[in-house]
Amino acid sequence: MSGVVELVDLAKYYGQNPAVDHIDLRIEDGEFFSLLGPSGCGKTTTLRLIAGFERPDSGAILIDGVDQAGTPPHKRPVNTVFQSYALFPHMNVADNVAFGLAYQDVPKAERNGRVAEALERVHLSGMGSRKPTQLSGGQQQRVALARSLVLSPSVLLLDEPLGALDAKLRKALQVELKRLQEDLEITFIYVTHDQEEAMTMSDRIAVMTEGTVEQMGTPSEIYEAPRSSYIADFLGVSNLMYADAVGPGRVRLGGRELGCVDRDGATGEVTVSIRPERVGIHAPDFGGENTLVGEIERVVFAGPLLNVLVTVEEVGTVQVTVPNQGGSFPWDWPDKVALQFPQDALRIVSETGTATEELEPEYHEDQEV
Repeated sequence: MSGVVELVDLAKYYGQNPAVDHIDLRIEDGEFFSLLGPSGCGKTTTLRLIAGFERPDSGAILIDGVDQAGTPPHKRPVNTVFQSYALFPHMNVADNVAFGLAYQDVPKAERNGRVAEALERVHLSGMGSRKPTQLSGGQQQRVALARSLVLSPSVLLLDEPLGALDAKLRKALQVELKRLQEDLEITFIYVTHDQEEAMTMSDRIAVMTEGTVEQMGTPSEIYEAPRSSYIADFLGVSNLMYADAVGPGRVRLGGRELGCVDRDGATGEVTVSIRPERVGIHAPDFGGENTLVGEIERVVFAGPLLNVLVTVEEVGTVQVTVPNQGGSFPWDWPDKVALQFPQDALRIVSETGTATEELEPEYHEDQEV
């Protein structure tokens, strides 16, 4: 059984408010596909529609070409892993994993074999007799994962499954989840608000806002070529700046004309974006193209990176990220520096009417860009 999922003009309303606003998606068999966005964007509702926990107001939910929109959850070829684990505390690990098999009339010997195999896949062999309370949070999440995998679904739905774990464990399990998905070769549809999580594991990402898909593509496509200021600002850290489009691939920024990646022949006042790690920083007499001169505002040590804030006249604060080379950084407040904006990295992402109100980059001292 394959796991191709298609959402066709899918809509769900609560009262007059669209939670999912007529979206179209195709998720390929064996793909790790993430629905990414902030709270209230519609990603969890979309997942619940696929699972059958919600009924759509219109549209189709095709799994391997069969519309499942009216099919009850237990009859769909999908299974769901929740953030809360939802384990039965009075049952041991093996019984928790075997719970769904009891409703499929699976013979005991086969059931025991499938449970052992599922526990081995999630690295919990030998722990079948333990109770959930005797396990760590990460181990409990693996039990929940094994309980879903033992049913051999063609599509596995994961609703922020790592959200309750600490940061270090979450990163470790991201690697394990991706490895497991590749080994099983089944379709994973993963809901998260964590950009790093989505970029680390996904083959493709759909970034959602207000019930719609704002942009869909591979992690590198969305990160390197955001189509809007919303995407640029939400996915990672980005410098968003007002500029004037003065010709094809040309903008006036900070009193100078710079080359950029144009978007649909934009004209007039626009918003341009560039990632902090793509901004070059040089001595003020640097003669390269696409440069603006500014004044160092602050240099912050962030472990493997240095975050440099530079004030540029008529632009505002520009964040530059440079790798920590182990020596002292050559500039500090209030030194003058030249910032170079490579033409392929400076992008028009929206006209001013759709730009975010606050264009200075969001900055955190522990930010890993």
